[in-house]
Amino acid sequence: MTTPAALRIVLAEDHYLVREGTRQLLESSGEISVVAAVGTADELLDAARRLRPDVVVTDIRMPGSTELVRPGMEGIDAAHRLRAGSHGSGSVGIVVLSQFSDAMFALDLFKDGTEGRAYLLKDRVGDLDELLSAIRSVAAGGSVIDPKVVEGLLAKRGVRDSPPPAELTPRELDVLREMAHGLSNGGIARALHLSVSAIEKHVNSIFMKLALENSPDTHRRVAAVIAYLNSA
Repeated sequence: MTTPAALRIVLAEDHYLVREGTRQLLESSGEISVVAAVGTADELLDAARRLRPDVVVTDIRMPGSTELVRPGMEGIDAAHRLRAGSHGSGSVGIVVLSQFSDAMFALDLFKDGTEGRAYLLKDRVGDLDELLSAIRSVAAGGSVIDPKVVEGLLAKRGVRDSPPPAELTPRELDVLREMAHGLSNGGIARALHLSVSAIEKHVNSIFMKLALENSPDTHRRVAAVIAYLNSA
């Protein structure tokens, strides 16, 4: 049986020890080839454009930029620049690693679309399986948002006494939380002790209430999370 080719990654992190530790961790999986490990935003953009990696994994803060103008948001700005397709880099997947659980940062990353983008909290670096899963997902055009970001904002929304009728029901919020964890309908059904058919009805209701058009299911599920966060 043919072994799948390793995914080619550009890794951007300004702290040398963190960068090297992450590089070694990724390459130890046998699934990843880190073709460049850089420490500034300009080096990130240059490496991505020259080397055409499958995925860029970047810290949200990447100093040393002459192209990106928002201090502290360089990783996200680089994602927008690369996904815009300049220099043939538009198909690259982007994983942004952030210390910020505030949803505004995730929403900024996804403001122009969800395809091929992931927003993870930096503590995910220690969970190799979760980080690899996000890398594989964005390489295939999928999307990932850290469940902790979703949980935090849903918790804030939960303090409302009387949500408008157009908002999601408590059960639909439960389903949305499980969606954020990347569970399939079957997985959500097991987690909530409901039938798969009941989950399908809740999922369809969520899509309808959030006015999400028919699209590949993985994109629409992440888009549901993003749309709901964006309405907060």
